[in-house]
Amino acid sequence: MTRTHSDCDEFSAGGVVVRHFRGRPFICAVEPRAGVLALPKGHVEPGETPLEAAVREVREETGLSVEPLEEIGDTRYWYTRGGRKVSKRVVFFLCRYRSGALRDYDRSEVLGAQWLPLDEAPERLSYPGERKIAARARELVARQWPQEPCGR
Repeated sequence: MTRTHSDCDEFSAGGVVVRHFRGRPFICAVEPRAGVLALPKGHVEPGETPLEAAVREVREETGLSVEPLEEIGDTRYWYTRGGRKVSKRVVFFLCRYRSGALRDYDRSEVLGAQWLPLDEAPERLSYPGERKIAARARELVARQWPQEPCGR
């Protein structure tokens, strides 16, 4: 499903990290700048696969180690940099939390990281494309992990 970045100017990868607390699924969200709630993501480096980039970016931006499970979709958007229109594609992977603590995120990457109830994520994330990714993750989690034990 993952294609190369030849169909866009910039190509990034990210993760939807799922962890259960008290029987409820939560995802990790980051604050890249004040007032913005987003999924962890970043550029795919040369020689790196999108999956490797997603795992690395999650670790850098959240302090968490994860087990990637499957690609769940991508977002595409345009922005302007230096008067030039730039097309960007971000592919996201559903990931299961394995270890780590949110206090261990790289402060040069984001302002903060937090656990967000998965049921609320499609409404609370700042970017429309990421809200759609969160809704897709919610569907997958409901099907794949209907009775996940607490703390996993």
